[in-house]
Amino acid sequence: MLQGFKEFIMRGNVIDLAVAVVIGAAFGAIVTAVVDYVINPLIGAFVPGGALSEWVITFPGLFADVHFGIGPIIQATINFLAIAAVVYFALVLPMNKIAERRAAKLAVEEEAEPAPTQEELLAQIRDLLAAKQQ
Repeated sequence: MLQGFKEFIMRGNVIDLAVAVVIGAAFGAIVTAVVDYVINPLIGAFVPGGALSEWVITFPGLFADVHFGIGPIIQATINFLAIAAVVYFALVLPMNKIAERRAAKLAVEEEAEPAPTQEELLAQIRDLLAAKQQ
């Protein structure tokens, strides 16, 4: 039982996934800080109250006013879009370009070795049949 667990943990993709989670969390903290301390104050200059995270829409209720926190929703959306954009442009796009280059290189290597013509194949078959009859 423990041997199976050890084999599972020692697989390369599990270790890679653990590293990716740790790096992703640290990276998310950096992007969140940029959004919280640079982007949100800029947007906050154009919303009531001056801070995006404190922007609420108030509706009168029967017994008390109801406050919908629209600012935190917008802030979370900006955080998500910023992280998604950075991940796409910093990781996904370069990896796709590398994969395209590898595929093109493999295609060139495959084309470098020309396939035998029909005449060459027939000659090989003839030679094999002749060698088999002797």
